[in-house]
Amino acid sequence: MPTSAAPTALAPSGRPLPPAVLWDMDGTVVDTEPHWIAAEKALLAGHGASWTHEQALQLVGSALPDTGRALAAHLAAETGVVLAPEDIVEHLLQAVIAQLAAGVVWRPGALELLRSLAAASVPCALVTMSYRSLADAVARLLPGSFAVVVAGDEVLRGKPAPDPYLAAAAHLGVDPAACVAIEDSPTGVASAEAAGCRVIACPHMVPIPAAAGRTRVASLATVDLDVLAAVGAGEPVDELAA
Repeated sequence: MPTSAAPTALAPSGRPLPPAVLWDMDGTVVDTEPHWIAAEKALLAGHGASWTHEQALQLVGSALPDTGRALAAHLAAETGVVLAPEDIVEHLLQAVIAQLAAGVVWRPGALELLRSLAAASVPCALVTMSYRSLADAVARLLPGSFAVVVAGDEVLRGKPAPDPYLAAAAHLGVDPAACVAIEDSPTGVASAEAAGCRVIACPHMVPIPAAAGRTRVASLATVDLDVLAAVGAGEPVDELAA
């Protein structure tokens, strides 16, 4: 016998909320992007290689294996030093975890929105290209916030492929096209949109261009349950439009 569906959660306006909200982590929930960039610069500088801020920004939101390969290639080309991409990734992970242990900076509005969703019984997933060790370190700081965590070392293809968001929706048992994803980078937005999700883009380190059906906000502090209901219903809002 099929089980009855859970009642649809409603926003204060009375409009239905999406069945789930899927969150990017780095740069969306927690401000780790500067930690990643600092770790990349320190690693390369320790081997005599340069690494500009502009070069680092090109990797924001990328799958960690891609980052490891890019840094390994840059290091070898500039200095002749050969490091395995997986060793680079592990070094970066440990550096960022150490930075989190020293203090966490949350992105504006993220904690408040997570609390509102929990109060409304809307499940959330954390969908990150960081590996499980870092994803769990962040999730432990927010007990009860995420019903599912999809980490970068647990998907065959990372962002911008749709796999991470498809996996999160599958774990939650919801249609990705009914979900709202929250992202801070063009790579992450491309992943969520390829999975069919409605997207709220909140740019952090890298600009995100306007596109049909895409919501852009300057801060998650302006996003509440009514905004989520509207986005989930296919009514995008672009706060960043000229």
